[in-house]
Amino acid sequence: MTDHDPHPAEPGSQASEATRCGFVALIGAPNAGKSTLTNALVGSKVSIVSHKVQTTRSLVRGIALDGATQIILVDTPGIFAPKRRLEKAMVRSAWGGAGDADAVVLLIDARVGLTEEVEAILRGLAEVRRPRAIVLNKVDLVKRENLLGLAQEIANRISFDRLFMISALQGDGLKELRDWLAGILPYGPWLYPEDQISDAPMRMLAAEITREKLFLRLHEELPYRSTVETESWQERKDGSVRIEQTIFVERESQRKIVLGKGGETIKAISSASRAEIAEILEQKVHLFLFVKVRENWADDPERYREMGLEFPD
Repeated sequence: MTDHDPHPAEPGSQASEATRCGFVALIGAPNAGKSTLTNALVGSKVSIVSHKVQTTRSLVRGIALDGATQIILVDTPGIFAPKRRLEKAMVRSAWGGAGDADAVVLLIDARVGLTEEVEAILRGLAEVRRPRAIVLNKVDLVKRENLLGLAQEIANRISFDRLFMISALQGDGLKELRDWLAGILPYGPWLYPEDQISDAPMRMLAAEITREKLFLRLHEELPYRSTVETESWQERKDGSVRIEQTIFVERESQRKIVLGKGGETIKAISSASRAEIAEILEQKVHLFLFVKVRENWADDPERYREMGLEFPD
C-alpha cells in the first residue's frame, strides 16, 4: 500500500506551486457516513444527513479546499441490492460516479465491518482503476484491536493506496485524509470559485433540506416514497426570499401523515427547514410547504431527471 501521485512534480518546479483540482467519489453501503464526511470536509452542510439509511438519491458535489487543491467530493448514493426502480437508478448512479472520478474513497462503518453489502462493493471496486482509499468510519465506537483486525481483513481482499481511521462526526482523522486527497489529485485550474461549497443549485439544496426534515420527523416507510420539489423562489426587495415547495406522496393516506393532526407535522417540518435554509442563505426565508398526491411518481422519468438520475429500463 503506497501513496499514489499520478502527476509527480520536481521539488521547486513551477508545477509544484500550481493548483490541483479533481473529483473524489465517496462510495459505501447505506448509512456508512458518506454525507457526514462530505459535510465535515467541506465545512458546511451540502448533503442530507439522516439516521435512516439511503437518504442520498443523486450525486451531491461538495467542494473542499486544501491549500492550492480544490477537492470536489461526489457523495454517491449508498450501494446496496436494489429492488425498486428508483433504487436501481441510485445504484447505477453511484457506480457511475466512482468510474468517472479521479480517486475513490470507500467508507466502511467500523462498527458493522465487512457485511455482504461491503463485500460486494469491494468486488466492484477491484474493477475501478483509480487511486483508492479505504476509510474506516465511526472508529471512536470500536475497540482498537477490532479495528486492526478489520483492516487486515480488508487488506486480504483488495489492494488500496491508503487506509484511514476516522470519526466523520467528531472530526478525528480528517486532516490526514484531506491531505492525502490534496496530494493525489491532478494538476489543473480550479473548476469552481473559491467561495463556492457545492454545485447543487440552491433550489435543489433547499428541497433536500426539507426532505431531510421529513426523515427526521416521520419514522415510517413514508419518506422513501416521497419527494420534495422547489416550485418557486422569489428574491424580495427587503432582502428576504420567498420559497414554495411541494412534497409529493403516492397516496392520500400518506398525505394525511405528512400534514399531521391539525397540521402540526407539516408546521414542524416547515419550521425546521426554514431555519436551516435561512442559516445557509444568510437571509430571512419565508417557506410555504404544500403536500400533493402524485401516484407512481417513482415511475416518472421526469422526476429522475430532476434528481440527476438516469431513468432505468
